[in-house]
Amino acid sequence: MALEFTIEITDQDLPYFMDAMKRAEQRAASKGAQQILDEAAKTFASSQGQQMPEFIRSRLANVENLIAMAADEGWALSAEDKSRVVSALTYFSDPEDMIPDNVPVLGYLDDAIMIEVVERVLQPEIEAYSDFCEYRSNEASARGADATKLGREEWLEDRRAELQARMRSRRQSYAPSGAFAPRFKFS
Repeated sequence: MALEFTIEITDQDLPYFMDAMKRAEQRAASKGAQQILDEAAKTFASSQGQQMPEFIRSRLANVENLIAMAADEGWALSAEDKSRVVSALTYFSDPEDMIPDNVPVLGYLDDAIMIEVVERVLQPEIEAYSDFCEYRSNEASARGADATKLGREEWLEDRRAELQARMRSRRQSYAPSGAFAPRFKFS
């Protein structure tokens, strides 16, 4: 017998999660972007062997895409845009989050909720990166090339710039009230 329940996060609930995000960012203030990405990747990898409900596992899978987006040299996010993505990953990379990850079954519940919130805020970035990856893959296939090697070519630069401009213009319509902004810059 499957049990179904819904968690609704309202605008009134968001400050609680934004405060948790701020605490994670404060604890990560001395870390560089690469260290946060490495820690998020490590947390993601260790989560894969854990027993957890599918609704948590499906949300955790989205962390891998955020890590790839920030690390993809071909996508070449600006420092400001990369900072937004890395800031979103600070909570997931934080070992001191609301529910310790080693709590059986529910240890990643808070991470899954935060990922859901972050995905709403970063929806323009996620959509643009998905389009970029699809475009790059199609171009690589048409050229008989490796998609990972096509990141800096001129034909790709125009599409990247177009998608990132769209991402920035859409950002306002996706962000819930009180959405987070990067609290610190990464080098």
